[in-house]
Amino acid sequence: MFTVGVRAQPPAPAHGGDRWADAGLVSGEAVELDVRAARLGSRVLALLIDLLVQVGVAMLLSIGLSLLLLVLPAGVVDGALEGALQTVLLVLVLVGYPVLMERFAGGRTVGKLVVGLRVVRADGGPVGVGQSLTRALVGVAVEWPGLVLPLLSWAASVTVMLTDPRGRRLGDLVAGTMVVHTRGAGVWRPAPLAVPPLMGWAQTLDLTRLDDGLALAARQYLARVHQFVEPERGRLGRALWAQMAAVISPPPPWRAPEAAYLAAVLAERHRRAVHRLGRTRGVTATLWPELTPAPPPPAAPPQAPPATPAPLRPAAPAIAVPTQADPTAVRPGPAAISAERPRG
Repeated sequence: MFTVGVRAQPPAPAHGGDRWADAGLVSGEAVELDVRAARLGSRVLALLIDLLVQVGVAMLLSIGLSLLLLVLPAGVVDGALEGALQTVLLVLVLVGYPVLMERFAGGRTVGKLVVGLRVVRADGGPVGVGQSLTRALVGVAVEWPGLVLPLLSWAASVTVMLTDPRGRRLGDLVAGTMVVHTRGAGVWRPAPLAVPPLMGWAQTLDLTRLDDGLALAARQYLARVHQFVEPERGRLGRALWAQMAAVISPPPPWRAPEAAYLAAVLAERHRRAVHRLGRTRGVTATLWPELTPAPPPPAAPPQAPPATPAPLRPAAPAIAVPTQADPTAVRPGPAAISAERPRG
């Protein structure tokens, strides 16, 4: 049978009232299965991938067919034989490929496997060979490549897929099948944080008897508490808290929801684990410093190049003032001195 995940509470309605699990499949216990019907976009993407695979298969078969025709005697090969072999090749590619893949790959072709789709019966069971053959024949005739009125059949196929509540095409309606998503896309939600008033009480707890299995169960409950409905949500929370309260002490100081107690205990357990890990790493670094990678040296801040001062221009031209008489200077002789004296 087709195995799917089951949620205790379907997600809230989204835009336009559409729900996430829109395939309309119900288990024998009257529980709605969390399965999405594949729509036009994902199915077209899978079809394009399958077309590429079919082209590759057709090329390989054509090469083999050409080699076979070369080996056969010249008197045996004629136009009729070549036409018959080409027709068989076309049928194998267009019809045999999807039928064989869905038979041996659990309702998946290569394109559906890449996109995450799967062909199932309308009631959610595995698809049979007859249903796969019917889907393939109807698809070749009126959908793709559409041997009967291609343009009109294409428009009819798209209209049927857009208007059908499960996104089925003509081949699915005839064969009684549908295509669903095999990959979940649930919204990730972190575990609830601890309530601040309970943090002081949590720091005084003795958690030596709290094992990993119970802590993991509590964490999974807190991470998925939004998926449960009352009274199952409260009953499961009380059962987990009863098991946890039996192995920790002291009891909580005041009354609070069981989920708040579980979140406070798990937060304190995580804080202590982080503290122990840091202390262990410190001891290891002290005893075996060679095992501890040295921190990279801090990068030196970039230094600006030294500024070159601009040359100063003097306000006035420099005048050389002699400080002492130059011994090499030529002194005027007595004749020159007497010539310079004025005559009386």
